[in-house]
Amino acid sequence: MDIATIIGLGGGTALVLSAILIGSNPLVFLNMPSMLIVVGGTIATACIKFTLADMLNSMKVAMKAFSVKLEAPDDIIQQMITYTRIAKKDGLIALESQHPQDPFCAKALRFLADGYDEEVVADILNKDIRLTLQRHSVGQNVFKAMASSAPAFGMIGTLIGLVQMLSSMSDPAAIGPSMAVALLTTLYGALIANLVCLPLADKLSLRSQQELINKSIVREAAVAITQGVSPMVLEESLRIYLAPKIREKTNGEKTNG
Repeated sequence: MDIATIIGLGGGTALVLSAILIGSNPLVFLNMPSMLIVVGGTIATACIKFTLADMLNSMKVAMKAFSVKLEAPDDIIQQMITYTRIAKKDGLIALESQHPQDPFCAKALRFLADGYDEEVVADILNKDIRLTLQRHSVGQNVFKAMASSAPAFGMIGTLIGLVQMLSSMSDPAAIGPSMAVALLTTLYGALIANLVCLPLADKLSLRSQQELINKSIVREAAVAITQGVSPMVLEESLRIYLAPKIREKTNGEKTNG
């Protein structure tokens, strides 16, 4: 699980609830018309902008913000170096007996074991990366669209509440509920956009970039194996994908070793 996402979402929610509970009556922050306007309007707008399949897929993609299943780039580099040594020693066919957990890496090894040439391997893996990023971008765009729509519907709810309030100035009892709709819709819209949708979109973008790095390492290593590049040269080439601090750390470990 991604502890940072859970702490951020849970902590932000807890802070807002604490501020509400400290007040006199928390129930005044519950208003069904306001929720219908903001939540319903936000979902309806997203349905207009995207297909139903995109909407449902975005919910699955959102789970990536709460789970950490991606391997560290340095671990993937070491795995690919190991496969390179196997291919050098026993030939490409020996890679057929290797079964990495990552489906993309397993696909690359299958192509190598089947004897695909360099251009075919690079083309297929590049296409896989491109389509994966495209699917991820749709999920991110759904949440970004919801983040932009929620405050707008909060403003619409505010206008509705103000119209109701101004039209019933002669009835003091109706002014309070109308003002609640006017203010709470703005609050709901701001919370949905800034506490949920925008952070999730940004975290999904980060996950997508991390996956791009991992897939790029596998792709470059697979192409290098078809070219017969030595494990030492390949390792130096792949270390470019690592952050400078991690490069220095791994350099130190190799030196001490």
